[in-house]
Amino acid sequence: MPKILRYLLIIIGILVIAVGCFAAFIAIRGIPHYTAEKITVKVESTPARLERGQVLVSLLCSNCHMDHNTNKLTGREMAEVTQFGQIFSKNITKDAEHGIGKWTDGEIIYLLRTGLKPDGTYLPPYMAKVPHMSDEDVYSIISFLRSDHPWVAADNTVHPPTKPSFLTKFLCGMGIMKPFPFPKSPIPQPDSTNAVAFGRYVAFNFECFSCHSADFKTNDFLNPEKSAGYCGGGNSFKMPDGSVVQSLNITTDEETGIGKWTEDEFVMAVKSGVLPGNQPALRNPPMLPYAGLSDKEVRSLFAYLKTIPKINNKIDRKVSP
Repeated sequence: MPKILRYLLIIIGILVIAVGCFAAFIAIRGIPHYTAEKITVKVESTPARLERGQVLVSLLCSNCHMDHNTNKLTGREMAEVTQFGQIFSKNITKDAEHGIGKWTDGEIIYLLRTGLKPDGTYLPPYMAKVPHMSDEDVYSIISFLRSDHPWVAADNTVHPPTKPSFLTKFLCGMGIMKPFPFPKSPIPQPDSTNAVAFGRYVAFNFECFSCHSADFKTNDFLNPEKSAGYCGGGNSFKMPDGSVVQSLNITTDEETGIGKWTEDEFVMAVKSGVLPGNQPALRNPPMLPYAGLSDKEVRSLFAYLKTIPKINNKIDRKVSP
């Protein structure tokens, strides 16, 4: 065997071993742990916060945490995001042992902002986070979670431990996915008189961009507008029956997006799932009707979407097994 070929095979062997060792390290290490800060906050519950909190929880939390066997936020298996592994959302009822009954307001707020549990466990992108949400809206969520609403009544339901995929371990282990920094200053309520700014707030905080951009793995949650394929659709969701549904293009591209929709048609689609013309209704899941959003919020969202770059990306609405 020529000497150069022998050296080449040795180098290839070393590289194969190195890659194997690295993969084994990632798989065994799993998702890194961090140190969670202690945030001292005591949220005062008011009727206005309870009302707003129910809307926010119904739109942001219930889709993942509602268990239709208990009719409570006791968690469920999230089979639609299998790329991240076998994921079970957590019990967020007021149960002291199996829910968040012992958590302080500050611990819940810190998790929502950063993705870190009190023990330093990091919850990757399958856990929605609100780094851009106003303090008042976050307080409203806390107020509802502390309420007497049946959704959050103490329940000891327990699900199996989550088993993250190698992809999730790799993305977290390499720091591609990591906790968000806790805001250094208060986040005020958005200016609801500025339709575009208010719509941007809705797009960021109600997960519009998250589902309707190219892929959860390439979303930039701290700088949403830098996400790959921002609002251009194509993100895939696996349904319980094994079919795959892709999110719609919600940029105002006239050919492949919502460029020909009227404002009223957009409101109807978001709040009821009914699309313009003879198009099939939005599949539920993954797109639940956002009936809890006000008309002003949805119309502002439409105003904002008209300002972002158009993307020509035709989405096949047929589902695949």
